[in-house]
Amino acid sequence: MRAPTLRAAGLVTVVLAGLLGSAFVLGRSLVPDPHPSAAGVATTLTGPRYGEQPPSTDFPSGTTSPRPSPDAAPDAAHVPPDGDGPYGAQVATGSSRVALTFDDGPDPRWTPQVLALLAQYGVRATFCVVGENVEAHPDLVRSIVAEGHTLCNHSWNHDVNLGKRSRATIRADLLRTNDAILAAAPDARIAYYRQPGGAWTPSVMSACADLNLAPLHWSVDPSDWKAPGATTIEAMVRSQMGPGAIVLMHDAGGDRSGTVSALQQLLPELLARFELEPLPVGSP
Repeated sequence: MRAPTLRAAGLVTVVLAGLLGSAFVLGRSLVPDPHPSAAGVATTLTGPRYGEQPPSTDFPSGTTSPRPSPDAAPDAAHVPPDGDGPYGAQVATGSSRVALTFDDGPDPRWTPQVLALLAQYGVRATFCVVGENVEAHPDLVRSIVAEGHTLCNHSWNHDVNLGKRSRATIRADLLRTNDAILAAAPDARIAYYRQPGGAWTPSVMSACADLNLAPLHWSVDPSDWKAPGATTIEAMVRSQMGPGAIVLMHDAGGDRSGTVSALQQLLPELLARFELEPLPVGSP
């Protein structure tokens, strides 16, 4: 091939490469970035899988942790010092009674199974519900309320980084979830809030105080969000259980077959040892 022909071919190659690069950059600029509120939320074609998010490592197992000093953050003075958990969150029922709590629902597959087992044994519990799941399954929220269980706000979409966001964003998230609950069940009482992953911050505690929501943590955590199997879940609950315990389990956020199977074995055992109660919500 002659030199002029080679030069012409090289020039064409350079031009084409430049055009392709420009097209790629333009295409990337047209793809929107993920919404920051969805950070950390893994999803599948069948819906959210909040159980794949590990809980906060700041307060594993819901044990007592140091409370912030009054000048730790602008919100610290508004933190209600009622509980013995992280930042004063509630980790015990305040009596010998035990409270079962279920997070991340409602879920059309697992929540009805949990409700059926609780009804079978005459047990009422507390359901910490996620706003977008409430909006998608309002009938299940109505079932929870109709069967005498307590509802707890568990944020709009289980954003484990919610506590790091602005005070206005946190408050708006909690209000949006409350509104969804009340749209589904207008007579529901919402007295509690549980922070995703247990990642409490002074700003979250301030929002709870503003909205009159008691911050709800836990004292028994069988880590069923990891789906370790029924036998492991049962063993961990038995080893951690005691009077006044608040038990953390899940009726959504992943495969909860192990939790349901464990609950079948645990309910009669727990009833033989403790009085089980839904957390109280006070007068309307």
